[in-house]
Amino acid sequence: MSALAQAGDGPRCFCRDCLGDLDIKARRCSECGSPRLVRHPSLPALAMAHIDCDAFYATVEKRDNPELADKPVIIGGGKRGVVSAACYISRTFGVRSAMPMFKALALCPAAIVIRPDMAKYVRVGREVRHAMQTLTPLVEPLSIDEAFLDLSGTQRVHSMIPAKVLARFARDVERDIGITVSVGLSCNKFLAKIASDLDKPRGFAALDQAEAREMLADRPVGFIYGVGPATQEKLLQRGFRTIADLQRADEVDLMKQFASEGRRLWRLARGIDDRLVVPDRGAKTISNETTFDNDIRDFATLERTLWRLSEKVSSRLKSSNLSGLTITLKLKTADFRQRTRSQSIQAPTQLAAKIFAVSRELLAKEIDGTAFRLMGTGVSALRAGSQADDTDMLDRRSAHAERAMDDLRKKFGNAAVIRGIAYGGPAKDDEEEDE
Repeated sequence: MSALAQAGDGPRCFCRDCLGDLDIKARRCSECGSPRLVRHPSLPALAMAHIDCDAFYATVEKRDNPELADKPVIIGGGKRGVVSAACYISRTFGVRSAMPMFKALALCPAAIVIRPDMAKYVRVGREVRHAMQTLTPLVEPLSIDEAFLDLSGTQRVHSMIPAKVLARFARDVERDIGITVSVGLSCNKFLAKIASDLDKPRGFAALDQAEAREMLADRPVGFIYGVGPATQEKLLQRGFRTIADLQRADEVDLMKQFASEGRRLWRLARGIDDRLVVPDRGAKTISNETTFDNDIRDFATLERTLWRLSEKVSSRLKSSNLSGLTITLKLKTADFRQRTRSQSIQAPTQLAAKIFAVSRELLAKEIDGTAFRLMGTGVSALRAGSQADDTDMLDRRSAHAERAMDDLRKKFGNAAVIRGIAYGGPAKDDEEEDE
């Protein structure tokens, strides 16, 4: 336990707007009159945070177009695409991320649909990430718009407790970047993530271990991170429906039934989580996918789109100075069934030709008359550096030719050199992803 936690040094309540200290029973700030207060008996001792940008893509679009402020906004592709993000107004109609667009528009016909601008969102996400890294070096990104932060030991640096540092951060992001964030503050990552969802949007919630057991008790077992449908079904079959059922279980019995997973479940059911914040985790996968306007079963048509997707993935790998060993093809059928096929290669690559060749081979095996509504490709098992493909003469020649084309495009523009396979009309609804 830190000296701060032992001494209990710091305010138990303060104003989120002016940061003034208040009595824990206060209802409004005595200095500025704001009702936005942070209060918790353990506030000075809490230093683990989860920060989540509110409806990130939609909020960025509303920032850039104030006329959208009070309108329902959905970020996504055409009627055959899926919802990438929905603003909070749209959510009141039942619209949710990953929902098919046709369903979202049926629920909210007045919604304004905006195609994703991933380059813009990445830029804004980096601004927020940079601001996080001024608070503590212990920042663990989870996605473009959320991260864990460990502010233990930072009170002397900032001359204030972590809770105040985070409130000032949220205020500054809203003022300087133009978007809002929600903050969850606790003693570990599991509870911090829960806390950040308690007061959205523009929220700030604190949660300590003493409260965790009672708060978690009524939640379904699937509420625990890492418990997917298969694990949840196994738990249900053995009588574990809620987290309270896990809390009543004996740790040894759970370990007998579920091995090491049993111990993890027993601990998390009690709000115990020893995971550390791991900074600079970086992307595990770089991918690109597209949803077609009409279902496609023709190999040649799919092949042309696959080349374009491969070039986009390659470009992002090159700009990030990354290469990878595993190439994955993603397909979604007309009835929304997903097929994912992967293949590892001998040497890391960032070349479009190599990504395409492996993806094309995987695609050829899936051509059986099935019509596809979505296709994507990606590279994982990433590592730093270009690591030019040189496993054989053909790869060396391909690498040399591709990098020569890259140089021409940098000098004369992307249209300067176009591979013949790229012709055949544009695909739509591209979605980039770093995982």
